Amino acid sequence: MKYIQMKFGDNAPDFNFETPWSPMQSFHEALKDKPAVLVFLRYHGCPVCQMEMANLKNKIDLFNDKGHKVFVFLQSSPANIASITNEDDWPFQIVCDPLGLIFRQYGVEPGGIFKYLHPAGLIAGIKAIRQGYKHGKFEGKETQLPAVFAVTSKKNIGYVYYGKQISDLPSPEVIASNIE
Repeated sequence: MKYIQMKFGDNAPDFNFETPWSPMQSFHEALKDKPAVLVFLRYHGCPVCQMEMANLKNKIDLFNDKGHKVFVFLQSSPANIASITNEDDWPFQIVCDPLGLIFRQYGVEPGGIFKYLHPAGLIAGIKAIRQGYKHGKFEGKETQLPAVFAVTSKKNIGYVYYGKQISDLPSPEVIASNIE
């Protein structure tokens, strides 16, 4: 199946999702009339993903101050996430997409071996491990690339960034500077 990437101004696709702590719900209904930031990572066991989630957690006020809800998408199962962390640990929603269906819907594709073994990704992995993040359970696609989207209150894409290798994600400050 071909991945079709989103562009600025596109309608943000609606989808049903679940978190480890809530039942299936509609994305557009969960948003109501609020804007959102969607951050697509790989899976919770990935040390780089754990580090990026911690960065988002530490900088959540950048998004809260602008009224944006933040959603982090992982190719982890709800049961696995619920067994290793608590809902109260995170100031954003963790969306579980173990089959990568929402990733595909937003055109967030896996990369090849060269994007997986890119020097920047290896450096990020070493940095994450040095900061104390440990590798956990493998889930989803190991070569999954990251992406970030801002969804406006009118449900349009207001910002889009597709990572070029597994650790290529804008900082929370860069993301926040690109949202309404």
